[in-house]
Amino acid sequence: MEFYTIFIVSNVMLLMSSAFAKTASPPSVSLTPTPAPAPAPDFVNLTDLLTVTGPFHTFLGYLESTKVLDTFQNQANNTEEGITIFVPKDTAFSAVKKTSLSKLTPDQLKQVILFHALPHFYSLADFKNLSQTSSTPTFAGGDYTLNFTYDSGSVHISSGWSKTKVSSAVHVTDPVAIYQVDKVLLPEAIFGTDIPPAPAPAPTPDIAPAADSPTEHSADSKAASPSSTHDGSSSHKLINCGILANLVLATFGMLVLM
Repeated sequence: MEFYTIFIVSNVMLLMSSAFAKTASPPSVSLTPTPAPAPAPDFVNLTDLLTVTGPFHTFLGYLESTKVLDTFQNQANNTEEGITIFVPKDTAFSAVKKTSLSKLTPDQLKQVILFHALPHFYSLADFKNLSQTSSTPTFAGGDYTLNFTYDSGSVHISSGWSKTKVSSAVHVTDPVAIYQVDKVLLPEAIFGTDIPPAPAPAPTPDIAPAADSPTEHSADSKAASPSSTHDGSSSHKLINCGILANLVLATFGMLVLM
C-alpha cells in the first residue's frame, strides 16, 4: 500500500514538472542574418599612377616637395567629389624659360602645383559643360581659375598666361581623373597677363618694275615729247628772224646806192 502510494505521487510530480517545463520554455525566435558590409573602395595611390603611366617625374617631385601630394591623396580617397589633375610631361617643365620656377617663393611654387588640379572628378565629356562657364576654380582657390574650350572632343586650357591642350587621358576612373597636358599651367595671379605673342609675319618685299617695262618707256616718251616740241619751235623762230634781218639790210643798201 505504501509502495503504491509512493508510485502514484512520483508519477504526479513527474507529470507536473513536465507541464511546467513546457509552460516556462520561451518561444522560438527566427533570427534574420546580418547583411555583409559593403566592400571598402580601393585606395588610389597617386604616386604609383604617375610613376607607371608616363614621364611625369618632375611633376611628381614637385608634388612631394610642396606636400601637395597629401592634399590630392586626401581628396581622391576621403571625399565624394573626387579630383581631376592636369599633369605636364617632363619636357614641358624644361621648356619653361622666361619664367623660371626656381625663382618662385615656396608659397608661389605650391600655388602653381595646386593650380594643376580641380576639386572634382571630370570625365572628358564633362569639359563640354565646363567650356560654357567663364572660369573654373582650382585647388589654389581665389583668382586661380582655368578656362576650358571644348571642340569636337579636344579640350583646350587657358590659364590667363599660358595656353595648352589635353593630349591624352592617363587615368579616368571615378574618383580620379588624370590628363596629360603639353605645357605647364602658369597662373595669371603670379605671372601676370603677358601671354607671349605669336611671331608677326614677315613683310612682303616691294617689287621694282623691270628696266624694259613698257610703262617706263611710255613715261620716258611722254617726258621727252614736250622737250622735243619746244626745241623745234625755237629753231623755227630763229630761222625766220635771220631771213627778216637779211631783207632789212638789203633794202637799206639799195637806198644808199640810189
